[in-house]
Amino acid sequence: MALNPLCTRQEIHDLVWDFYDRIRMDDVLGPIFSERIKDWDTHLGVMEEFWSSLLLKTDGFNGNPMAKHLSLQHIQASHFEQWLRLFKETCQERENRAMAELALEYAQRIARSFWFGYQFQHNPTQVATELQLP
Repeated sequence: MALNPLCTRQEIHDLVWDFYDRIRMDDVLGPIFSERIKDWDTHLGVMEEFWSSLLLKTDGFNGNPMAKHLSLQHIQASHFEQWLRLFKETCQERENRAMAELALEYAQRIARSFWFGYQFQHNPTQVATELQLP
C-alpha cells in the first residue's frame, strides 16, 4: 500500500514562486538576490527540485547550496532572519498545513545551518551567534 505524498509538485512550485516573489520585492534581500541571480526561471526550477527533495524525497536536486551562501560577503544574522520571516509568511498562506509546517521546519534548520557555517567561514575565531527564529 503506497503512502499519500505530503504535497504535490504544484504545491511546491507555488510555495517556491510565491516565496521568491516576496524576496524580489523585499528592500533588503531583493538587491542581494538580484545581484547574483540573472535567470530567475532556472533558479526557481532548481529551488523547486531542492524543496521536492526535502518534502517529497525525490532525488532530482544536485547542488551545494551551502557553498554558494558561504561565498557571499557582508551577510548578517538579520538577512537570514528576514529570509525566514518571508518564508514563514509564505507558508502561512498555504492551504496544505502539513506541508507548510514541515517546510518551515526545514527552512529554520537550513537558515541556522547556513548562518553557523557562514560565521565559521568568515569569523572562525569568534563565538557563533544564534538566529532569532520567527
